[in-house]
Amino acid sequence: MAGECSLVSVLGAILVLTIFHNPFMVYADQGMPYVALFTFGDSSYDAGNKLYKQANPKLPAQHLWPYGKSRDDPNGKFSDGHIIPDFIADFMTIPTGINPVLKPGVNLTRGASFAVAGASIRGSPEESMTLNEQVKLFKSLKSKYWTDKYIAKSLFMIYIGTEDYLNFTKANPKADASAQQAFVTLVTNQLKNDISLLYTLGASKVMVQLLAPLGCLPIVRQEYETGTLCYPQLNDLARQHNEKIGPMLNDFAQKSQAPYGFQFTVFDFYNAVLRRTERDNYRFFETNVSCCGVGTHNAYGCGKNNVHSKLCEYQRSYFFFDGRHNTEKAQEEMAHLIYGANLNVIQPMTFRELIVYPAGDKMLEFWKPDTFSLNRRRPSVDPNIELSSAY
Repeated sequence: MAGECSLVSVLGAILVLTIFHNPFMVYADQGMPYVALFTFGDSSYDAGNKLYKQANPKLPAQHLWPYGKSRDDPNGKFSDGHIIPDFIADFMTIPTGINPVLKPGVNLTRGASFAVAGASIRGSPEESMTLNEQVKLFKSLKSKYWTDKYIAKSLFMIYIGTEDYLNFTKANPKADASAQQAFVTLVTNQLKNDISLLYTLGASKVMVQLLAPLGCLPIVRQEYETGTLCYPQLNDLARQHNEKIGPMLNDFAQKSQAPYGFQFTVFDFYNAVLRRTERDNYRFFETNVSCCGVGTHNAYGCGKNNVHSKLCEYQRSYFFFDGRHNTEKAQEEMAHLIYGANLNVIQPMTFRELIVYPAGDKMLEFWKPDTFSLNRRRPSVDPNIELSSAY
């Protein structure tokens, strides 16, 4: 009998380890706390706010069909279907999803999307909002919808910066290393100020998604005529930006004060995208051209009323839906990586761990440089085979 109990215990332990190390078994269980999800950023996180911010409301709404085609729901999101926050909300068992905060009459009980297409850190067009303006909008609505205690337990996701570097590169095509470095410092200092403001408003659980390799976006390859190559200046800017995020958040966490500490995690979106655009083992048939658009990389004009853009037959075979945004399939993969993947992808903890981490407690682990590298992986049998196909 003792031997049988021992065997059962060992098998149970193996099962538990298998569940928690399987990156695809990440859905919330009965122990998931009742908390909200707030998202800030640009078009990648926009849940439909752009539809309510366009300069002339009488004009036909841009970015509708074929956006949302895979779900027959052109609701203003920049994909053929769901975007990353939709899947995260699903994993958190938020039944209403994350609604655009600018849409009249929506349910904001479990959070809201403040992200707006065209948003940047250092200045946005009139029909968009800077990150600072998004945070100030959150401040104005805070007391109406959410208590301090509820906010302290809730989750905040941020993805922004693409517009800053695309615009800088277009305006300064010959910028040298010194000018690039100076601009990155300006952008990240403002980002630090905005996150600091968010923290003073009670946000104590924050995930920052690193910038994609911007030089590899189909719209960039098309505009700069790089063919199958990425545009190096934009990738350099994205890397410099990303290198500052971890140390910045470490500093917040180490200096945070009771009763609400600062807890965070960082998603390595840069390398997650790069792997899928450089390798063919992620089940995407096309990774360098868009599903929807026109041009050499099919990267311009998707959803625009005056452009006869092409649309691919099968969206799930493409990594990019338009020149800058991913298909629903790619968005779902990224959401799984954020929520429950190993520390090769997101660190110092997964999003699920961030959710259940006791509010107010000091973090025990912090972001470490070079963690997003081969050094963190267990050796595989074949050094040419990546350890996890989900990474």
